[in-house]
Formats: sequence, C-alpha cells, structure tokens
Amino acid sequence: MNRFDYIRPASVAEAIAAATEPGSAYLAAGTNQLDLMKVGVARPQRVVDISRLPGLDRIEWLADGGVRVGALVRNADLAYDSRFSQAFPGVAEALLSGASAQLRNAATVGGNLMQHTRCAYFHDLASACNRRAPGSGCDAREGENRLHAVLGWSEHCIATHPSDFCVPLAALDAVVEVESPAGRRDIALDALHRLPGSTPERETALAPGDLIVALRLPAEAAAFSAHSRYLKLRERTSYAFAVVSAAASLRIDGGVVTHARLALGGVAAKPWRARGAEALLAGARPAEAIFAEAAKLALAEAKPSGDNVFKIELARRIVRRALSLAGEGTPQVMPALPASPFATVPGAHHAA
Repeated sequence: MNRFDYIRPASVAEAIAAATEPGSAYLAAGTNQLDLMKVGVARPQRVVDISRLPGLDRIEWLADGGVRVGALVRNADLAYDSRFSQAFPGVAEALLSGASAQLRNAATVGGNLMQHTRCAYFHDLASACNRRAPGSGCDAREGENRLHAVLGWSEHCIATHPSDFCVPLAALDAVVEVESPAGRRDIALDALHRLPGSTPERETALAPGDLIVALRLPAEAAAFSAHSRYLKLRERTSYAFAVVSAAASLRIDGGVVTHARLALGGVAAKPWRARGAEALLAGARPAEAIFAEAAKLALAEAKPSGDNVFKIELARRIVRRALSLAGEGTPQVMPALPASPFATVPGAHHAA
C-alpha cells in the first residue's frame, strides 16, 4: 500500500472540497476500496474519510410514500428495517444475498453503488486491463472469461458489475442524490453506471469530487411489493458474486399484469434493464409461456464475449424463474437462503 494523506472532514462541503484535489478517493467502510489499495490497484494520494459525516446514516420516509436512504446506512440495517423490507422486498432480498453477514454489517449503501468489478484481470497488476490502465489492452478477452459479460461489452472491456443491490434498484427506478462543487443533482441509478465502449476506465457518470449522499426509491416502487423477487445463481451457496441474477417485480390486477419491471445482474458492466420484456408483459396474464417469451426478449441482444455462451441460456432461465416466483407472490417470510433457487419456500422448484 502506498503512502497517502488521510483527511477526516466534518461536513459534506469539506469532504467535497478535499476530494476535488487530484489523486483523492473517498473512504467509508472500505470493504472494496481498502482491498484495492492493499493490492495496489487503487493508489490514492489522499484518502477522504466520510464514514462519520453527520446526517448520512438515516432512513427517511417521504410524504408521498417514497423513501430516502442515506449513503452511510449499513446494508444490514437497511435489509432488516421492517418497513423497508415490506415496501421493497426484492431489494431486501438482494441485500441479504450479498457478501457475508459481517460485511453487510459494515458495508454502506453508497459504497455498494460504487463497487468496482471483480474481474481477476482488473485486480492483477501483471495483467493488461483497460479499466485499470487505459490503453493497455484486455487480457480477459483471451483469458479466463466464462463469468464475463454477454450484454453491452466492447473489445476494450468485458467485465461485469458485481452488485446484487443495484439490480432491483435499477428495475425500480431508484435515484441517486449527488453533491458536487456545483451543487446537488439527481442521477437515475440506471444512468449511474456506464457501459465500457472505448473508455472503460470511466465506470460511472460521476465527476471527480462528486459524493453520493443518498438514494431514493419512489412511492411507485412500493406498488410492486406483493409480487417482487430477486433471484441469484452463484457458484457456491453463500458469499459469492452472481454468475447471473434477475430482479422481477409485477403489478397484477384482476389476473393481468398491469406493470412489469425487470433487470439482470452479472451479465454486463452495469445492471441491465430489460425494458422490451417489461413492455411485452404489460397487459398479459401471468403464465410460463409469456415469462419464457419475456426472458428470450431480455437476452435478444446477448452474445458471448469469450467462453461464456452458457451464460445466455442460464440468464434466460433465471429471468423466467424470477418472473414465475414474482407471479406467485412475495413470500411472507424471507427465505432462509435469500435469492437462491435452492431456498426452502413451499412449492419452490429446485432447478433453474
């Protein structure tokens, strides 16, 4: 780990002023940032510790029924907040399926949004990685790439975004509040993360010094609470990132889907919103045939970036399963294995 200056600001304004200096990086719980610093992937010249900034650790319910979650709220605290988990059960399920209990007790909402890819070539300083060192190349293209992107990738980068939390947030039109030297602005979560194109090093829409201070979920998102699920397939039952995942939320009235929300994880450099599939489902009766058609449409643009053609069919099956589970209704009790296809929910299938 390189030497760096350490700053603990007393306010958001002080934090932003400090972080606008070149070579600066924010630090909250550090569950991702410290790991990157230890291996030399991140080498900030100054670390701006925001972990004790006042007012950013609150869950605030808005007058219209929406919710504002401070950037320093811990993942576990949010997932186990009874009002939040009842209003947004798919988000709570995603939170509880990520990392270990110890990490969820430390990791923050804002930090989760800003996670870096877990691509091994990004973490290996001996490998070429355009995301870490622009213009150096992408060793993943000809390397071990079975878990890499099948949507939105480019010849410059085939990495995937690792967050579970962000997938249902993208589906439910969450908004990120950002403070900057120019003032506060809102960014739709679906627009926060960028696809790689020719500049994979530009991972988000944030500028230097920008600080995420809160996340908002609109009141409309709570209308999906009765039919909302997050499903994640991983290579081991716990503490593993998604091979593929899907967040499905439906509003069903009179036996007809009136509104649908669908997003995929583990398939691209950002959570992938499947708007075409959503439009197909609107007005249809929930049934396996229409769910299968929606899953096919959600992956219509998918193509392998390496030895990962299997992920396309796997993602289709996970989407179909997530829609089917959402159609059956949100469980009254969170499954013992949140988001797992092997969760012991009565009537659950045990094959993707």
